[in-house]
Amino acid sequence: MQGEPIETIYFGGGTPSLLSKQELDLIFNSIHKHYSVIPFPEITLEANPDDLSKEKIIILKEVGINRVSLGIQSFDDTVLNFLNRAHSSADALTCVSQLREYEINNLSIDLIHSIPGQDDRLLGQNLEKVIRLAPQHISVYSLTIEEKTVFGKWASRGQLNVMAENQAAGQFELVMDTLIASGYQHYEISNFCLPGFASRHNSSYWQQKKYLGVGPSAHSFDGKSRQFNVSNNHLYMKALHEGEIPFEIEILTRENKINEYIFTSLRTHRGCNLSYLKSTCDYDLIKINSAYIQSLLNNGYLTYTDEVLTLSRQGKLLADKIASDLFASLE
Repeated sequence: MQGEPIETIYFGGGTPSLLSKQELDLIFNSIHKHYSVIPFPEITLEANPDDLSKEKIIILKEVGINRVSLGIQSFDDTVLNFLNRAHSSADALTCVSQLREYEINNLSIDLIHSIPGQDDRLLGQNLEKVIRLAPQHISVYSLTIEEKTVFGKWASRGQLNVMAENQAAGQFELVMDTLIASGYQHYEISNFCLPGFASRHNSSYWQQKKYLGVGPSAHSFDGKSRQFNVSNNHLYMKALHEGEIPFEIEILTRENKINEYIFTSLRTHRGCNLSYLKSTCDYDLIKINSAYIQSLLNNGYLTYTDEVLTLSRQGKLLADKIASDLFASLE
């Protein structure tokens, strides 16, 4: 990747807003020293509303951050307490106002649906509040209950009423209908944007572009392999002091490449380009899955135009299952 132009820079994972101006300057100086950065790159920082004071926002503006991804999750204080968030709905509104006051105007807001106790009426109110803020980008995720988390333990003991799949699907339909009607483009399963404001950084993942990850747990991709940095901070720093980068590497097989493309492309509005699969992987998806694909077309889950398969509105509710059913098995 040395010498290749940098189009986007993304500060994510952990709490990157803790970085001082000196630390951010050091990172940017290192990037510009070793790489060529295109004019007007997209430079994003993830943050929570409670992370960003006026002073911090001024620093972000000074060092060149031009996009902020804000983890608001909900505008309902009861829900925020349930999710154990440190900020209130008032904090979120203040943070958005201050970001705009200091001209960080490319704003992405994260919301969560399918939260126990949040019915369609409350979800609709949340969507109305975010629409009134008119952020350039909105990411909406379903609450995931992981086995070893607090929510997972509550669910296993019957102390958490996990939302039924059909109700969760209905909430996602409400999200789609509301945001699309308000002028947002549904360009990826979980992501909506005003025209021209799709995340350039995340889109590079879905388009199989190369990327370089720096820091503990960071991932990199060069088109042929994936590299995973060790997640332990102490081990990562110890290795750097010894002149090493602690990572594992996975060489992608033809099957890996086919299945990753199917999975990521079907999630986007661009769809799965069958000509691309044939030319890059010598794989004829239609020929191998003709009966199943025809059934999906007949039942309205897929559309097929100009050698591209795209999920319909109904199909988006079953995106992961449809993709996994189409995965290649070349053994």
